[in-house]
Amino acid sequence: MTLPSRWLGLALAPALLLAAAAAPAQDEPEVDDEMAATEAAPPALDIEAILGGEDDVFAGRGYGYDPADRRDPFRSLVRTRESDVDRGPRPEGIPGLMIGELDLTGVFVLPEGPVAQVQTSDRDRSYLLRVGDKLLDGDVVGVSLEEIVFRQILDDPTALTPFREVVKRLNP
Repeated sequence: MTLPSRWLGLALAPALLLAAAAAPAQDEPEVDDEMAATEAAPPALDIEAILGGEDDVFAGRGYGYDPADRRDPFRSLVRTRESDVDRGPRPEGIPGLMIGELDLTGVFVLPEGPVAQVQTSDRDRSYLLRVGDKLLDGDVVGVSLEEIVFRQILDDPTALTPFREVVKRLNP
């Protein structure tokens, strides 16, 4: 009766292991016991310093990031101008308005042309806008009886155009 080669290899594996263990050891260089102890021991860890460092990080101290003129990896790539809070204080009145914060509440037809009444999203104030008025992130390009059209300036280097048109419609 013949064993398949697979079974033969499994049967011989323990015998080969025993033979390798019984073989005389190769000549190894002698190692000084003190040298072996110093090389094998890991460096001593100061647990108190590590825990103190964690306390500093949790308290908001002890960590800083210097991008060195590179993009900060902790800031979103899809950030828009509306979420940009580090630009400083806004100007008062119409130049301080952002297009995303406005709702169209009415349109008046005057001899000089149509005027749009817009209200801020917090419903605190109402403003009258005409074609050509400049806002913080764009300007008014058109006013009709039912809508107002803005040209919003984009701060996105991947966009094909540096602006987009935003239309706000009058809700009846």
